[in-house]
Amino acid sequence: MRQPEVARLLALALAGALLAVPVARAAADLTLAVAFLVEFLSSGHSRPLSALTGAPRPEPLAVAGVAADRWAGHGGVPLVLVHGYAPAGKDEPRVRQAAALLARAGFDVAVPTIPGLTGGRLRPEDVQPVVATVAARSGPTVIVAVSVGAGPALLAAADPAVRDRVRVVLSLGGYASAHELLRFFLTGQYAWQDIRGRVVHDPAVVRAFVEANADLLDRAARAALGDPARAADLLAAPPPRVAELLARLSPVRVAPDIRARLVLVHGVDDRAVPYTESLRLAAARPENTRVVLVHLVAHVEGADIRAWSTAARELGALVVAVYGLSRVG
Repeated sequence: MRQPEVARLLALALAGALLAVPVARAAADLTLAVAFLVEFLSSGHSRPLSALTGAPRPEPLAVAGVAADRWAGHGGVPLVLVHGYAPAGKDEPRVRQAAALLARAGFDVAVPTIPGLTGGRLRPEDVQPVVATVAARSGPTVIVAVSVGAGPALLAAADPAVRDRVRVVLSLGGYASAHELLRFFLTGQYAWQDIRGRVVHDPAVVRAFVEANADLLDRAARAALGDPARAADLLAAPPPRVAELLARLSPVRVAPDIRARLVLVHGVDDRAVPYTESLRLAAARPENTRVVLVHLVAHVEGADIRAWSTAARELGALVVAVYGLSRVG
């Protein structure tokens, strides 16, 4: 998003959001929510939140068996940020930037490294760092999950050990079914009810993903996954070991066990994870679940503005979603 667009959207969002939330009780939180979104959506080109707040400093967070940092806000709501694909884990520059912005917005942010997501090979054991980090937090906790990090985040939110501690999960560009996500990634095809679509992925990226998960398949199967047509046939009846793994990595399987409020934010034009995945998850647990579909976000970054009326309405919805994260107790 370009800077002049951000300035105009800021004014429009403030006007719209003031009508949507009780101003008297949350003027400061509302201002921080708007400033957070403008800085996030502009990729830091416009920095109202940084102008309003001091820079947080990360410190190691003691979580047994987990590499984690804490970015302390101003005594705010405990929040666990679960990153997506990030080779450096919690130390990835984009992850650090997101954690700092959330801390500036008033949250007490914990960021664990999810080992599988540093190498593109998510496994069931990657849920444990999220569970352990939530358990180490004091009081009701918010989880913010980014991209494929929604998998371990939502699975953790359903875990009996911590599910009563998690009050809100916000998923940005997340997924519901690991099988459907794999099908989309390898073939470009996505579907939910009467919605159908297809995108073209970079073959080099697909090959890198297949090689990162080479331990799950023999050579013939790996070769098949490199061809979209053959991959579709293989995924129609995957090897039992793969089918079991995909089921265990699918939040849709445990969605009814999640007691937290769900806020599912997804870009309609997302080319990394299709927005139909948020619709799929909402259908599996419709109670206390809100889906926010927008054009302002591509995958986990801001997108170019199309129509001002639509952009203002979408930004207002995002402001209310971020503002709502601080309303836990």
